[in-house]
Amino acid sequence: MLVRSWNLYHGNTVPPSTHNVLERMVRLAVEDGPELVCLQELPAWALPKLEAWSGTTAVSDLAQRPVLGPLPSSAELGRRLTAFNPGLLRSAFSGQGIAILTTLDVLGRWRTVLNSWEIRRRTPVDLVSKLAWGKERRICQAARLRLPGGHTAIVANLHATGGNAAITAMEIDRAAAFATTLAGPGEPVVLAGDFNTAPDLNARGFDQAGPGIDHVLVRGVAAGAQRSWPQERRRLDGFLVSDHAPVEREVG
Repeated sequence: MLVRSWNLYHGNTVPPSTHNVLERMVRLAVEDGPELVCLQELPAWALPKLEAWSGTTAVSDLAQRPVLGPLPSSAELGRRLTAFNPGLLRSAFSGQGIAILTTLDVLGRWRTVLNSWEIRRRTPVDLVSKLAWGKERRICQAARLRLPGGHTAIVANLHATGGNAAITAMEIDRAAAFATTLAGPGEPVVLAGDFNTAPDLNARGFDQAGPGIDHVLVRGVAAGAQRSWPQERRRLDGFLVSDHAPVEREVG
């Protein structure tokens, strides 16, 4: 099966513009029929629309709620405010989520918070880093999917915090532990997303990550080499969409 991961940058272009092409990006991500697509940096208002846009089953989770300054807001208000200048405002008002899109049967779903206060409190970093770390909630979501032939696999999707190597590594290890704990004996695990680093999860049984910060890692199943899309494949109307290229692997 083809597994793809893409940080959608809230539907923005590079360089930033007044154009938001999120729906077209989601459609582009699934147009060649991959069985599994993991998406990051989705605005809250887009999460209920993913199934209609993609024609797949969407397992979506909200990481950060929409806000208006220090006050809670709504997904629709966040969308309206961001529409004035998507390239500039991006996630300032719209919140943020992640999603797994799949053509396979979903048998179960879970999620965990990667940077709760209890986790931050126990992590040996300075107080300023602990407080900054909590500015945006980070989650890992997971689903059990029925594969062709009747077997099952656990698929997990994450967007880790960047900028502090110790914090990034802790979140990634926590996500890997979460995913592998859900797996039954011998059940394959796929861990994909924006890791914000090239992680080493060999101790958790995953294969070696390639270059870059976006990855599709596997445990307990064979997989081909990771590929990144060339720039021309992610141009829409002459605009380069997202500041990340999709990455993908053939798994199984």
